[in-house]
Amino acid sequence: MLHNIALLLQFRGSAYHGWQRQQNAHTVQEVLEAAAKKVFGQAGAVTGCGRTDAGVHALSYVCNFFADTKIPDGKIAYALNYSLPDDIRVLGASMVDSRFHARYSVVKKRYVYRILNTPHGDVFQRDLAWHVRKNLDIERMRRAAEPLLGEHDFRAFCASGAQTKDFVRTVYSLDVSRQDNTVTIDICGNGFLYNMVRIIAGTLVYAGTGRMEPEEAEAALASCDRRRAGITAPPHGLYMAQVYYAPQIDWK
Repeated sequence: MLHNIALLLQFRGSAYHGWQRQQNAHTVQEVLEAAAKKVFGQAGAVTGCGRTDAGVHALSYVCNFFADTKIPDGKIAYALNYSLPDDIRVLGASMVDSRFHARYSVVKKRYVYRILNTPHGDVFQRDLAWHVRKNLDIERMRRAAEPLLGEHDFRAFCASGAQTKDFVRTVYSLDVSRQDNTVTIDICGNGFLYNMVRIIAGTLVYAGTGRMEPEEAEAALASCDRRRAGITAPPHGLYMAQVYYAPQIDWK
């Protein structure tokens, strides 16, 4: 019987050129599809909940595919993980409605961006967080973040080359916190433009180091001019943290 199978993944993106299969590039989708073919014999293409850039990580990533199988969903994660490298893990699986689509059924997404704020860095975090040497003023970063909440045209926070005509998105929450030497930007919205989270992170870091005033983030937003916002933060600090569906999936 053909089943629509949803997977909850976790992956470390350091060795991959993003999620989506590409010619002459090593990607998460390519590796996962090869594992699914081993387990299920003949499985359909795996659909992801969104693209990720090279080096971006996922604490929680959802994808789905169709396969004819008698394996119970509670055993699928074990079967796939046996054929996957250690930097990609299936945390759960579920047989979902045939209409479920990992990308188009998304209600909202949450990302975190991690910054290592120390003078000299840490060799064990070099591909897991953005190393910023200059001390970050968390209050200035929070002031810059506040006007980005809500529904706005985020054209100023979108990289050139984005294939979209609609730049309006809603940010439900945007929090900045520090624990010891790690600064975390936590953002949740109904969707994100190309490099939007990384540009927001770069803008907040500019505000936190004094390179721009916190009020300039709001001015950049209103201008719809990419040149008014901060730099695009590097990909290795970015993590897809949670993907929301209605109703939520019962992972096994």
